[in-house]
Amino acid sequence: MSVVGSKLRFVALETGRQTAEERTLLAAAARGDEQAFERLLEPYRAELHAHCYRMLGSAYDADDALQDAWLRAWRGLAKFEGRSSLRSWLYRIATNACLDLIAKRPKRVLPLDYGPPADPHDPPTLPVAESTWIEPYPDDALELASGAAAPEARYEQREAVELAFVAALQHLPPNQRAALILREVLGFSAKEVAAMLDTSVAAVNSALQRARKTVAERTPERSQQETMRALGDEGVREVVARYLDAWDRNDVEGVVAMLTEDASFSMPPARYWYRGTEALLEWMPKGPLAGWRWRHVPVVANGQPALGFYCWHPGEEAYLAFALNVLTLRGDRISDVVAFICRETTATDPEAYVRWPEQPIIPRKYEYFFGRFGLPERLEG
Repeated sequence: MSVVGSKLRFVALETGRQTAEERTLLAAAARGDEQAFERLLEPYRAELHAHCYRMLGSAYDADDALQDAWLRAWRGLAKFEGRSSLRSWLYRIATNACLDLIAKRPKRVLPLDYGPPADPHDPPTLPVAESTWIEPYPDDALELASGAAAPEARYEQREAVELAFVAALQHLPPNQRAALILREVLGFSAKEVAAMLDTSVAAVNSALQRARKTVAERTPERSQQETMRALGDEGVREVVARYLDAWDRNDVEGVVAMLTEDASFSMPPARYWYRGTEALLEWMPKGPLAGWRWRHVPVVANGQPALGFYCWHPGEEAYLAFALNVLTLRGDRISDVVAFICRETTATDPEAYVRWPEQPIIPRKYEYFFGRFGLPERLEG
């Protein structure tokens, strides 16, 4: 679709005009036709799920919020009079469902925001509750579109699910978070955002000013989308291939050589993480490169290169899902690795986490860290 065509479609959506099909489905759904309701809302499911993820930092929480929003929309459909577009009405409902959930659950963060880097000479500590951590997002599997959601949006849709951006959002007060996403990611006008949040345009603009400053301070100058475009598809594949070749050879120095000097490596739900090549050279031979046998499957998570890591389990005679590693690139090096581990955290002896691959798989975490990315639970040897 041309830029002009895209703008015209957006204008039509946001002026409250429904297509003939939407009007027919609206009338049927208002009469209690559940199939018409599902057909009416299905085109918005992926973008609304991504919106809930940005608000909450968790695909699991986004599922809960979207289910709640669907129920609210069903109950409130008879009151929808078409003065706004169906899309903006649904975003208002979904945003309020997220705000209600935020009030009940703790803020999610990455380990880098939880505490300072660990000393690689220290033993591991016990993991922290899973509700503490931001989770990866399967934007490809959920068919999140590329490019901007609207002509006035400041961020691309995939740019706005990158880990650094989502982590920065979680540091905003809920209303600032909602205002920034609705205005800068989704391109709604300040007037529309004010109506969605039951506030004034002046309050929205004030919230945006503060939110922009916080996000700018907590995100890199160049997004992952910009970095990957500069490298090109072949360049990205080459960086990942060189990194994995070093893992396959159990080459600690080779792995670290693919990292920036200030690179970080974190492993939620572990609270400890490491910063810099010197620390990683010390820790890796005692951690993931302590003789474990690994296999890996490339995927995309949060609009970034990612790898499903599998560790050999002698008893199963197979490689079992261990962690989804999301990579952040800076130039032709890797600046951050976040390994989302899907194994049990019930052991009370910290030494058990020196041999974490021996712990059982947590089914829910497998589903959200592997299954939703199209990754199997095991790879045969």
